[in-house]
Amino acid sequence: MIEGLFIHPIKGCAPIAVQLARVTLRGLEDDRRWMVVDEAGRFLSQRELPVMGAVAVRVSGPDLIVDDDLALPRDLAEGPRREVAVWSHTGEALVHEAGSAWFSKRLGRPCSLVFMPDDVVRPVNPARGRPGDLVSFADGYPVLLATEASRAEVERRAGVPIAMARFRPNVVTSAPSPFDEDRWRRLSLGAVSFRNVKPCERCVVTTLDPITQAPGKEPLRTLATFRARDGAVWFGVNLIPDGEGELRVGDPVQVTEFQPPFVEAGSGDA
Repeated sequence: MIEGLFIHPIKGCAPIAVQLARVTLRGLEDDRRWMVVDEAGRFLSQRELPVMGAVAVRVSGPDLIVDDDLALPRDLAEGPRREVAVWSHTGEALVHEAGSAWFSKRLGRPCSLVFMPDDVVRPVNPARGRPGDLVSFADGYPVLLATEASRAEVERRAGVPIAMARFRPNVVTSAPSPFDEDRWRRLSLGAVSFRNVKPCERCVVTTLDPITQAPGKEPLRTLATFRARDGAVWFGVNLIPDGEGELRVGDPVQVTEFQPPFVEAGSGDA
């Protein structure tokens, strides 16, 4: 069952919990269509600026309201264009000049707020996806899924509270056992079919308290003891939708095809 749905309208800023989400080919509607970039056009995140996690966003009709101070359209239709980069991908985006000034002041450094319009196509990694698979300004794939059972297992091993917000998922589901999601090759969330294309590599952002942005050691320290492989640690899975539709909290989850389980550190495939 779907237990939670979350969108992150501005990459790196606070999420919004929703009861209903529309699935588009780029991901959940409104998820990571906006992004803050530095003077060179490269994306900024909580990795460099933990304070971004304290920037609250809410939906108000056709607008996004940022910190109750800045109004942005959910769909920006026009504006000056510039080249921006997310990891190895580069492409065009629309610049919101008032938003750029607001974020430059809020973050204490020159930056630009940009929007991905519909005419900009960012494909997923072709080694993992199919022709026509798209993504917004998310790190690499349209939808990130995590299970409550897996979060609870990390918390149990760590011996300290581990909030799901640290992992910034789009979809949180129930599962019979921790990390069952590793084996879900194909699944349906409600009436929408998805492909599970890879586990999600986790970074230092997970060690920031989602309320205070204070840094710590968890959950990376605990994940490294049993979820390490290929020089990284992993939690959650990246999904690509096969089509569009709607998801609601409470919708069923049906796994239609399975794959081999994740191989843990020390098992001979690290």
